[in-house]
Amino acid sequence: MGDDILQKVLFQNTVLNYLICLGTFIAGVLILAIIKSIILARLKKWTKKTVTQIDDLLVKMIQRNLMPLLYFGVLYLSLQNLTLTDVVKKGVDVLGAFVVTIVAIRTLVAVANYTLLSLMSGKDKNEARERSLKGIIVVIKTLVWGGGIVFLLDNLGFNVSTVIAGLGIGGIAVALAAQAVLGDLFNFFSILFDRPFEVGDFIIIGDYLGAVEHIGIKTTRIRSLGGEQLVFSNTDLTNSRVRNYKRMEKRRVVFQLGVTYQTTSAQMKEVPGIIKSIIESIEATTFDRAHFSSYGDSSLNVEVVYYVLSPDYNIYMDIQQEINMKIMQEFEKKSIEFAYPTQTLYVNK
Repeated sequence: MGDDILQKVLFQNTVLNYLICLGTFIAGVLILAIIKSIILARLKKWTKKTVTQIDDLLVKMIQRNLMPLLYFGVLYLSLQNLTLTDVVKKGVDVLGAFVVTIVAIRTLVAVANYTLLSLMSGKDKNEARERSLKGIIVVIKTLVWGGGIVFLLDNLGFNVSTVIAGLGIGGIAVALAAQAVLGDLFNFFSILFDRPFEVGDFIIIGDYLGAVEHIGIKTTRIRSLGGEQLVFSNTDLTNSRVRNYKRMEKRRVVFQLGVTYQTTSAQMKEVPGIIKSIIESIEATTFDRAHFSSYGDSSLNVEVVYYVLSPDYNIYMDIQQEINMKIMQEFEKKSIEFAYPTQTLYVNK
């Protein structure tokens, strides 16, 4: 009696075939559940102990992308025990193509998202750059999903050649009409990945200077010393010579001073040594040289070179002020007078 029931045919399959299919599916689901609850859980605990983020991304991709694919694989293997009609086979194939496409798209988007964010953030996070990059991620998601849908429709038997040709012609037309916008977009990627400057850097472009406030997809905004905002297209910036003072490790300072022609040679010999001792006594400076450089129209000129071991402009000005004050004090002690423009008129009677 039991064998008769098992051999009973329903929709081209025996009851035994249905039971084998169901048993295979349940066994596969149980195995995947064990993998998820034990192995995947241990992987999650392990990733929490590591510093890198790549392992967290892999575990997340396994949980969100690979596990649904494996569940579908169990279903597909289970159905192989049955004799399916052409309609059911077609439905399973369509479902399989849909699942594989979705998993592939989500994987590509996750990898692209992780890659862009890791390249962008580094050690110093910046909110403005993150906002700009989120806009790019939206564009990448749109392109990936569009390509995935076209691929899916093509595998399902739809004729997408006309659509692709139309998109290609339309893309060329859009590219020709928006060359400047696309140029700024590509140059944004150049600024983003090459990082010639970042938000907060003080830069000089030609006759313009200021601190970078925002780096956008099309334009970059700079706050000038006068307070106004300067807006540059990304193409203008990448085609210009940009001087980035934020990247300066130390500042080379050259200045000159003049003393009167009434200064004796003995006093003049002391001047470089006086300046050297003053600069060496100040922290965050490195003395380079001090020389009696030339005879001026109304002064004996001394040229001084030293380094400020900081890129901060305010620190440089504080040090220069301190040097100037100490030079003035030492010159007063040595009775050395600073020169100023004078003329001597000789009259013959």
